[in-house]
Amino acid sequence: MINSATRWTSAALRALVRDNEVHRAVYTDPEIFNLEMSRLFRSTWVFVGHDSQIPNAGDYFTTSVGAEPIVMVRQADGGVSVLINRCAHKGVRLVSEGSGNLGRFIRCPYHAWTYGTDGALQNIPLRDGYDGTGFEATEARLGLASAGAVAVYRGFVFCRLSGEGVAFHDYFGESLSTLDNMVDRAPAGRLEVAGGMLRYMHPCNWKMLAENQTDACHPMVAHESSAGTTVRIWGEQPEGTPKPMAVEQFAPFVGTYKFFDNMGIRIWPNGHGHTGVSDSIHAAYSVIPGYQEAMVAAYGQERTARILGEVRHNTMYFPNIMVKGPIQTLRVFKPLAADRTLVESWTFRLVGAPDLLLERTCMYNRLINSPGSIVGHDDLEVYERAQQGLQSGLREWVNLGRLFQPGEGASPAEVVRGTSEAQMRNQFRAWLRFMSATEEAAS
Repeated sequence: MINSATRWTSAALRALVRDNEVHRAVYTDPEIFNLEMSRLFRSTWVFVGHDSQIPNAGDYFTTSVGAEPIVMVRQADGGVSVLINRCAHKGVRLVSEGSGNLGRFIRCPYHAWTYGTDGALQNIPLRDGYDGTGFEATEARLGLASAGAVAVYRGFVFCRLSGEGVAFHDYFGESLSTLDNMVDRAPAGRLEVAGGMLRYMHPCNWKMLAENQTDACHPMVAHESSAGTTVRIWGEQPEGTPKPMAVEQFAPFVGTYKFFDNMGIRIWPNGHGHTGVSDSIHAAYSVIPGYQEAMVAAYGQERTARILGEVRHNTMYFPNIMVKGPIQTLRVFKPLAADRTLVESWTFRLVGAPDLLLERTCMYNRLINSPGSIVGHDDLEVYERAQQGLQSGLREWVNLGRLFQPGEGASPAEVVRGTSEAQMRNQFRAWLRFMSATEEAAS
């Protein structure tokens, strides 16, 4: 039994994760959540935004990484900086709007301390008032804190808050092929954030959402009343009735166990993995007029076939984003508390593709990921039920053992059956490694 008063040393954390089960405390304990913010979300590479959101010098976008308020800024030289949105003087949030343009500097609305868009301290009113006060030895002289490392990969901006840690390409490795395929689906070879972003709150731990992205044993159960009803009503329509785009998107959610099992799951190191190795719920969408022709003109017949033949379902990038390349959506699971997660659902335009593709993307996001979704609320309900049920101490462990094989994770990439819980176990191996590494490095 795990003592609730346990100090969460690396040894205590290791006791929470077994080969085929995890202790309920990883979802419910506020102290563990705080450690995730200070260890896991500082030492891993976390999604910040997309460079299409900040096309011009001085453009910014505000967000958060773990517990840190972030502002992503386009520099005059075209580079991207990721700054902590907190004045070095009194801690005031500097930028309050979601996006805009800062001009050439950032000015605090409280005492007018001024910083460059790279975070450097430029000016303090009445600067001589600090003469002889030891200011040069204080943190404030350093200006704004910034991410320890920033990487822009094919337009996607990631940061590692810690100044030390695993390098970007070492962290993601072959999993970046999902982003490659998503961008390559654009005839012009680039994406743009478009169609708005949907947000809604989930009363559950963020890891429940991360696990669910590769859980292929729940759709035909949890979504029977929503997607299943859609399929039933569609089946009652007269023969020859054109199939609506909404039916195309809802219907696959109630595929059979065999269908989801045959899809397969590929798992990569550091907690990344994807469903849809050989098939997916996005594989049978209707042809969009003009799209194939635009792709062939850009890439040729052979490469177009390779790009569009890759129909990965959900790619989970640990710790907290999920990408659907074939439908051009991305979801961010933002942890706010042990039992509260804000979900952001993004949509992208394939530059150079017909507008109908963006319409399909936006429809999918609205039908599946929005607060008004009938499918999304199936998941929301079971997350909430799980968070409530895990308060019970009469059963301490959560089982993740389906199709467990000793030695999992030993290879750089492994393909397993689609109904396996191997990717969930992969995530917890990464969780434990990054949660323990910070303390061990300091000892």
